[in-house]
Amino acid sequence: MAWQLGQARAKLTLAARRTELLESLAQRILGSGKLRPLVVQCDVTRDGDLERAVSETVQQWGKLDVVIANAGFGVIGALKNLSVEDYRRQFETNVFGVLRTIYAALPEIEKTKGNVVIIGSVSGWAASPGASPYAMSKFAVRALANSITPELRLAGIKVTLISPGFVGSNIRRVDNRGKLHAEAKDPIPAWLQMSTRKAARQILRAVALGKREAIITGHGKILVELERFMPWAIRAVGRRMAAGRGGYRPEVKVD
Repeated sequence: MAWQLGQARAKLTLAARRTELLESLAQRILGSGKLRPLVVQCDVTRDGDLERAVSETVQQWGKLDVVIANAGFGVIGALKNLSVEDYRRQFETNVFGVLRTIYAALPEIEKTKGNVVIIGSVSGWAASPGASPYAMSKFAVRALANSITPELRLAGIKVTLISPGFVGSNIRRVDNRGKLHAEAKDPIPAWLQMSTRKAARQILRAVALGKREAIITGHGKILVELERFMPWAIRAVGRRMAAGRGGYRPEVKVD
């Protein structure tokens, strides 16, 4: 998304933990003859980082028109193999990280009557066995977007929720503690993934049009429609998936 926005001569601020990746992208955009983005080291789980990113953005560019809350990762595993701490860590990034982003950017977005973009997931519509922390976080994000959209519209602010299915990215190479394993094999076959470039183009088009929500990927749209009109089918598939993984077998102790 940053690359495509850069090619459209947008004035960008790139904020993330791994600034070496951001610096590389910023130089690539500059090398294409466009404006070099501002790079800010930022962790959405830390108070103050996002406020600093917004402050440096306004200092550099004069205003803030669009904020994209994109940080996220996935905690997966069967309920019995996870802990409350696993769920808490998932929410700290995927839910509270989104909230921190919105709160930090809102005063400037109100001035420009701009756009708030929230990256959710099809998992916020249809939950699957073995991914309850991630699905819970994305259901929460969708609820947040649905709740604040009419509130912020009163101030002239557009909210767009992006709900992708499988897109080419590193998210499936990140473990439950948020650590990237670049050498790991992607468990999702390539034919089922939408290319990063195509997904970014669709996302940015939805933002430009001010859409309330955009489902990205064909299979994602199918899953959402099934959840809307044939939820029993989703439940049946979920039961088969759970059974294939051994299901849930509580331990029973007999004295």
